[in-house]
Amino acid sequence: MKPGIHGLLAEFSAPASLLRAVRAARAAGFTRIETFAPCPVDGLAEELLPRPSPLPGVMLAAGALGAAGGFGLQVWAASDYPVDVGGRPVFSWPAFVPVTFELGVLTAVLAGVVALLWRIGLPRYHHPVFAAAAFARASTDRFFLCLRADDPRYSAAAARDFFAALGPESLVEVPS
Repeated sequence: MKPGIHGLLAEFSAPASLLRAVRAARAAGFTRIETFAPCPVDGLAEELLPRPSPLPGVMLAAGALGAAGGFGLQVWAASDYPVDVGGRPVFSWPAFVPVTFELGVLTAVLAGVVALLWRIGLPRYHHPVFAAAAFARASTDRFFLCLRADDPRYSAAAARDFFAALGPESLVEVPS
């Protein structure tokens, strides 16, 4: 990987060309692929799914910790400040269920939002492909595929040879 290079950006005029290029890139072993399209492309999401998401596990762990923390807080409060209400026991766990559930859900959702933003790299105020002049048409009528330079299989010459076989409209090296 060259320092200061984000990757190689190829421009395509049709969604079918972009989908064919993504399939070819996956078949060639590239894993760090970015695509940009002005409209949804059928089948593109399935081609780009790299691996299972860690978000369900993060949310489950955070929810369990939040629920345990909420339950523990109520047990501590009930034992430190016992209040005799109508002859009920001090430790009446059914009364603790609503708060335990709510804290579990709250922490799971908050952890899920934070983990999602971290996973997709937001907030990102500037993306390197914005520097490419041709990228101005990405929101109107052009489809772009970027092979990132941090991909283990990336080399500038190999990426150019790979794209030459696909026939893109243009090919630009994107600085980081």
